[in-house]
Amino acid sequence: MFYHVKELQYTAKPSQPDPVYAKKLQEVLGGQFGEISVMMQYLFQGWNCRAEGKYRDMLLDIGTEEIGHVEMLATMIAQLLDGAPVQDQEEAAKDPVIEAVLGGMNPQHAIVNGLGAQPNDSAGYPWNARYTIASGNLLADFRANLNAESQGRLQVCRLYEMTTDPGVRDMLSFLIARDTMHQNQWMAAIEEIEQTQGSIVPSNFNQEYEKQDVSYSFMNFSEGEDSSNGSWANGPTLDGQATFQYVQHPQPMGQKPTLQPGPASLHGTNPEELRVKQGLGKMEPLQ
Repeated sequence: MFYHVKELQYTAKPSQPDPVYAKKLQEVLGGQFGEISVMMQYLFQGWNCRAEGKYRDMLLDIGTEEIGHVEMLATMIAQLLDGAPVQDQEEAAKDPVIEAVLGGMNPQHAIVNGLGAQPNDSAGYPWNARYTIASGNLLADFRANLNAESQGRLQVCRLYEMTTDPGVRDMLSFLIARDTMHQNQWMAAIEEIEQTQGSIVPSNFNQEYEKQDVSYSFMNFSEGEDSSNGSWANGPTLDGQATFQYVQHPQPMGQKPTLQPGPASLHGTNPEELRVKQGLGKMEPLQ
């Protein structure tokens, strides 16, 4: 059960309207790494978590906090749209400054949302549940969460640099600080789980079933050898099971694929007929 508290988690009040910036701010609301994404990701990870205790509780704690961040951003966007010149635009556009504002404003903010926020990104693309990850494996999910917070903090910091509005910057400084905490939180949780379950996901899959000859080989598939200087190419592996091997010229280990002709009813190109016409002989059975 959720309860709504009328006060925001932190102040979200701009110093003046700015419909162009409102459009930019949509990215960290409804974009791939926006607050709606992490809100839904953490909540579904928590709801789906089959391990009662601190991890489930933590997921629901932070997921619920992200609902508050969505509300903060929606409130800020709505206030940035207050006073936007949406009427008599032809007359207003005679002013070069207002014309520039109108040109950069998201028209849907006025036409569709009545000067309000929308669950879209800054290009108007609707938020998509495909942005979220809830696999049921906590280590895999927590690593995805760390990535989401890293990308989200990066975008909020970029938006901070794109405005001089003290009110907007104040709210963004709060979100940036929470992203700092959340990155540290996920790193701590990842380290804790790795200590008990190992660093490779999934931890309970028997490595005897994988092609162990290549389990720890870094293969150079590009020109040059700069990649050989990385810790991923030499020295002990991070799972503690082996030593990295650097392969300078990896050789093909599979067959040359030869596909048999498809059914005549599909009217595809007949590869055997083409081979005969080119003097290549008949096709060998697929290996």
